[in-house]
Amino acid sequence: MKRTWLGWKYALVVIGLVVLTLLVMDFNNRMAELRRLSDKREDVALEATGLMQTQLHLETQIAYATSEAAVVEWAYEEGHMVREGENLVIPLEYPGFTPQITVIPTATPEPESNLQIWFSLFLESR
Repeated sequence: MKRTWLGWKYALVVIGLVVLTLLVMDFNNRMAELRRLSDKREDVALEATGLMQTQLHLETQIAYATSEAAVVEWAYEEGHMVREGENLVIPLEYPGFTPQITVIPTATPEPESNLQIWFSLFLESR
């Protein structure tokens, strides 16, 4: 009789270990899912912050575009308009004028030979 009781003990211990293993595996899966969702939450928070900054910038641009200062700036710079008492001056080039083109030379590096590259790799100390 002792042998059957001993067999049940081992069976219960094996069943307990299997259940414990399954619980640990489930816990590991849940922790991995938590890490993934936490990373996703941080990404979404960063994106939301960027979108809020963009919205604030656009609202600022809209407020400026609908202001009187923007209208005055456009009128002077692009609309070629003047106020009373001002004279509009548009500089013109005199006939036959051609602007001088200034060429700025750019330095081009001289390529090293393969032999020089190998010598520098093996012989130069760092």
